Amino acid sequence: MVARKKSFAEQAAEYSTLAFAIPAGAFVGWLLGHFLDKAFGTAYLTVGGVILGVVAGFVKLIQQAMRDIHDSER
Repeated sequence: MVARKKSFAEQAAEYSTLAFAIPAGAFVGWLLGHFLDKAFGTAYLTVGGVILGVVAGFVKLIQQAMRDIHDSER
């Protein structure tokens, strides 16, 4: 299968979604951590949720970069 080259607009759309991946992951992690803190009466799960969300955002960023490197080598 021959891979076609992506247009500038397609590449810009893919990378613009990455601009939301890290903050969205942090927000979702904060929400879940805050909910769990309230449910269990703790005070540290919010921080853990934010950290986990940021890590998930960076994983998405790295996956996209690796995919683009792999596609450019074809």
